[in-house]
Amino acid sequence: MRNGHGHGVVRVVMQCVVDSLLGAMTTKSDVLGQLRQEWDRAGRSSEARKSLRILESRHPSLGLDALEDLCDVVKVLEQGGGKCVLERAEIVKALLEESHDPTLRRTLLQTLLPGIVSVCRQLRFGDGIIDDPSETLGVALSLASELLTDWSGQSRQYAAPDILSALRGRLRRWLLKEKDAMRRVAFFEPYDEPASEESSLLARLESFRGSQFERIAQLTYARVFEGRSLRDLARQDHSAPGSLQAELQHFAVRHLI
Repeated sequence: MRNGHGHGVVRVVMQCVVDSLLGAMTTKSDVLGQLRQEWDRAGRSSEARKSLRILESRHPSLGLDALEDLCDVVKVLEQGGGKCVLERAEIVKALLEESHDPTLRRTLLQTLLPGIVSVCRQLRFGDGIIDDPSETLGVALSLASELLTDWSGQSRQYAAPDILSALRGRLRRWLLKEKDAMRRVAFFEPYDEPASEESSLLARLESFRGSQFERIAQLTYARVFEGRSLRDLARQDHSAPGSLQAELQHFAVRHLI
């Protein structure tokens, strides 16, 4: 670990800015806009057309034979897309059952975006706990992705409401942990200060040399003392920004406070 200047423990280590897989974004419209742009490409790819044909062959009763790609699937799942409520529920149920296919899992996530935003709105985007609403949305998207992976292959008659209800519970627990972390870091100065080599934080990080936590301690050092972005560190670490942020946060709460 090299000497440098830090940005303050509260502002950096305990910060929960969640980059999406597409990069750092500053507003919720940016997050959703970027996801939709990415989906416009992925949902019309040859892989998407292949996944649609597999979905159609396994669930012929859904009436998807006239659709060309997964973008069309998302469109018919929208209100006014030509399907009734029960038909849309059956398609979402089938998507969850087949969500071991990452392309179909991404289709399900895209379909649920309005509901995910609604969940964030119900929790007021973490107002009073999280400074930036897009941060809460980013975490919600990450939690939703994890939830779809956890539930992959399950058969649920009311898949969409079940998923969104579970997401609300997970997001609420995350917000409560963030609120608790705010109280626990109240002893730190709430403004940026230079971090000297003799600082207690640096000493704590140095103490993890040679331990099982050496990697995450080095990443924490780079984030705090070098001011490197989460996205840059995730690229270096070959990890997803959201997962790395959660790991940094867990490490800070458990070992640095």
